[in-house]
Amino acid sequence: MQKDEEILEAVLAEFKELAKIPRKSGHEAKVSQYLFNYMKSLGLEVKQDEKLNIIADKPAALGCEDMPLAVLQGHMDMVCVAADGVEFDPLNDPIKLRRDEKFLYAEGTTLGSDDGMGIAEILYILKQDFAHGPLRAIITVDEEQGMSGAIELSADHLAQARYLINCDSENYDVVTVSSAGSLNVDFVRQLQWQAPQQAAAYVISIKGLMGGHSGEAINCGRANAIRTLGLILRRLVDTGLAYEVATFSGGVARNAIPAKAEAVIVAGRDALSKIEAVLAQAQADFQHIYGGVEQTPAFVVTTADMPQRVFSAADSSGLLQLICLLHTGVYAMSQSADGLVETSANLGLAEINENQLVLSYFPRSAIDARINEFRYMSLAAGAAAGFDVVFGAQSPGWAENPHSRLLQLMTGVFEEQNARPMKVEVIHAGLECGWFFKKNPQLDMVSIGVTSIGIHTPEEKLELDTVAPQVKLMMEVLTRLKNS
Repeated sequence: MQKDEEILEAVLAEFKELAKIPRKSGHEAKVSQYLFNYMKSLGLEVKQDEKLNIIADKPAALGCEDMPLAVLQGHMDMVCVAADGVEFDPLNDPIKLRRDEKFLYAEGTTLGSDDGMGIAEILYILKQDFAHGPLRAIITVDEEQGMSGAIELSADHLAQARYLINCDSENYDVVTVSSAGSLNVDFVRQLQWQAPQQAAAYVISIKGLMGGHSGEAINCGRANAIRTLGLILRRLVDTGLAYEVATFSGGVARNAIPAKAEAVIVAGRDALSKIEAVLAQAQADFQHIYGGVEQTPAFVVTTADMPQRVFSAADSSGLLQLICLLHTGVYAMSQSADGLVETSANLGLAEINENQLVLSYFPRSAIDARINEFRYMSLAAGAAAGFDVVFGAQSPGWAENPHSRLLQLMTGVFEEQNARPMKVEVIHAGLECGWFFKKNPQLDMVSIGVTSIGIHTPEEKLELDTVAPQVKLMMEVLTRLKNS
């Protein structure tokens, strides 16, 4: 096996090629074709399904033909977020990589180590000559947005597999054995546009919030920019200010806590001072609630060009009512695991699509019955606020396997290689393993990953010292499956 530095540089070389290819969720055609062609060039048997998932097979090494089929799995899409003031087109621009002695990061955007690094490690392993049974790489699309790649993956690709290593976790010394289920909910309202009746336009912006992953960071006390903006607009109503809403937007994905949001409103020419006063009071109240966590919030109002159209009064009222009704953040803590979130919800995205206002909502829970509660709550909130409620896929949870041979091997090899025990965790975040478990309940699965910090934010960075140990851990486990 290569030295750690050689492994690191080889894996980073794979990652650098991925970083050149824009791969926002729902726009994976280029990266899927790249992976298809590249894996073909390695002599693997490769399939690209209708969803653009990639399935590649490598035969067993000599003498290992009787070993069980093991799957290495990751997802090719990424959450694309840019820092304030950074120009970035997620459909066309590559990720600009930067590196210091300890970390790999990106210039002003998310890095995409979730899950580009998992793919890079899989590619590296597939190219190595070592003792292993038959290997299958499954690289899915759309994990970040809706898990549609995992949902539509044919169960045939998992039917013969006994083991699956999901490479989509964020701490090298942690192995995940169970994850939460979730539900995609969209609130949709057909807008009734009208000509503005007021004389001046203003942009109200909420920015500088921390954001983050809506599963892993939901219990960290972070604010939701969309909800914060909605509550400010509600405050303006209470002051008696007559205004109309022209635009309302925020967030980047339903599973990311929104770090910024923005609305354009139309009001009187003398409204600026009143808006500034409301923002000042709102920011003071915000400080009382979130001051221990949110260090750089900015509530800003500026003048704007006059829009040609605005929401109807009913549209504006319905929007604010819905935002006030929807629960965001932790809903319930686990009754069996100290400190573990059981149920939460995130209002992740607000946008106008042609003539529709769409708010994307994302409840998670380790208990399916709790997800059903959020179905009823969403229907009630939508009806009260005048929104249609569209339910997408409900992702199943992944239950812990108390007899996992793969877990036993993973933790044993980790301790041998690192002289310390590996942590075993159940997480509140969702993983594609839930869908794989549903398609093949006999799969023995774990989820692991290199250490990444600040995923789904422009502060995302990868701890370089965890890359080579992660690769060596996986390769040794794959070799020892011969005795399983």
